Amino acid sequence: MKRIFDFTSSFFGLLLFSPFLLIIALIIKFNDFGPIFYKAPRVGLNGKLFKMFKFRTMVVNADKIGASSTTSTDPRITGMGRFLRKYKLDEMPQLINVLFGNMSIVGPRPEVKYFTDLFTEEEKAILSVKPGITDYASVWNSDEGKILEGAEDPDKAYMELIWPDKKKLQLKYVQEHTFWVDIKIVFLTLQAVVRN
Repeated sequence: MKRIFDFTSSFFGLLLFSPFLLIIALIIKFNDFGPIFYKAPRVGLNGKLFKMFKFRTMVVNADKIGASSTTSTDPRITGMGRFLRKYKLDEMPQLINVLFGNMSIVGPRPEVKYFTDLFTEEEKAILSVKPGITDYASVWNSDEGKILEGAEDPDKAYMELIWPDKKKLQLKYVQEHTFWVDIKIVFLTLQAVVRN
C-alpha cells in the first residue's frame, strides 16, 4: 500500500508540477550557469548510501566551503535559493527519489553519514524504514535554518538544539507508522508550509 501511494503520488506530482519545475530549473541555470540539482549524499534504508535530489540553493561547491548544517542567513545561499528554501520548493526534486524507490513521501528525513555514525543503538532503528520527504520532525521544526541563525558553529548548534528532539520524533514515527499516519503527516506538512 505504501509503495503504491509513493509511486502514484510521485509520478502524478512530477507530471502535474513539471512546467513549474522547469521554470525553477531554468532560473537556477541562468542565475550562475551552475548545476540545477544538488545531489546530496544521504544515508537511507538499512544504512545504504544514496544521492538525494534537491534544487541547488547555494553557490557551486558550497559543501566544500562550510558546515553541513545551514542557517537561514548563510552567505552561501543564493537569492533564488532563499526563496526556494522558504517555501520548501528545493525539496520537490525528491519526488524523483520517491519514484525510484530510495525514498518515501513520509519517513524520517535522511541524514548525512557524519550524523548517522553518531546514532545510539536505539536510534539505529530510524534506518529500518525508508527515509522520506516529510515526517513528524519536519512538521515540528519546519525551519531549521531559522533556529540555527546566528550560530557560530551550525553543526554544533544542530546537535544541541535540534538533534535530540528530532531523533525522538523520528523514533516515534518508526514505532507507529501506518498508511493513515502517513496521510495525517502529509496534511500536517501542508498546513506548516501554508503557515510559513
